[in-house]
Amino acid sequence: MIVVVCPGQGSQTPGFLEPWLEIPEYARELQEISDAVGIDLVAHGTVSDADTIRDTAIAQPLIVAAGLLTLGALLADGRQDRIAGIAGHSVGEVTAAAGAGILSNADAVRFVRERGTAMAAAAALEPTGMSAVIGADETELLAQLDSLGLSPANFNGGGQIVVAGARDALAALGENPPARARVIPLQVAGAFHTRYMQPAAAHLAGVADGLATSDPTTRIWTNRDGSRVHSGAEFVSLLVGQVHSPVRWDRCMESFASAGVTGIIEVAPAGALVGLAKRALKGVPSVAIKTPDDLPRAIELIDASAPIA
Repeated sequence: MIVVVCPGQGSQTPGFLEPWLEIPEYARELQEISDAVGIDLVAHGTVSDADTIRDTAIAQPLIVAAGLLTLGALLADGRQDRIAGIAGHSVGEVTAAAGAGILSNADAVRFVRERGTAMAAAAALEPTGMSAVIGADETELLAQLDSLGLSPANFNGGGQIVVAGARDALAALGENPPARARVIPLQVAGAFHTRYMQPAAAHLAGVADGLATSDPTTRIWTNRDGSRVHSGAEFVSLLVGQVHSPVRWDRCMESFASAGVTGIIEVAPAGALVGLAKRALKGVPSVAIKTPDDLPRAIELIDASAPIA
């Protein structure tokens, strides 16, 4: 049982699309997506620096575009029918929605353009940020967050929880971390997946009304609680609400385990999610597709899997 996973914001690095754009068909596809969203993703995937591609309004379309390029190659020639499921982390859920047949690629890039712009605007309203907390007791951490007015944003599994809120409160947490825990400030623009993103969700609700949805043709799980979603309309509604709700990637991985996962493939820009899986799903083979050179190993993993019943 092979699960394909789609990464979220923060997975992008300068120049990560250069190897893809050496292949004409990928270059043409990325140019088409760039034209559709009105953002030069070709430049941002090759020559833009880290500060530029950290901008939420750029990062999110760039990450989804990379995922769509990867999925097109990975799931061609009937391999769509050989994978058992797909899921995305944060904005990666938009990539996953396209991969599962819920949204067309065109609607996925339209939605993510609006998502990135709306979340960037919401982040600009107040000085907020995010920090990763590693190795904390969850109960102790949540109590401390409550006392500081902070919120858990990503439950990533493997002892990692990303927290978010006011910058001064994050600084206070860093100065007095939970027992045996490390607090690592993240280079992000705002407190994503918290109440600070409610203005973005209000905007996206209107965008979602204009999208054509289909029920998933491939099993898909939601970040809301790790459960499987059978309705395309419901999944898009969850996409809207998810911008101000915590990402429960820990529960997604628990669902993979319960379903009998035997392999995980992460689409570009890959690395973060297979890293989490190595800690939470020990012994499960994985492939991170960072460049086209990684595709043969991923395809081999799919071809070696048992047919989907």
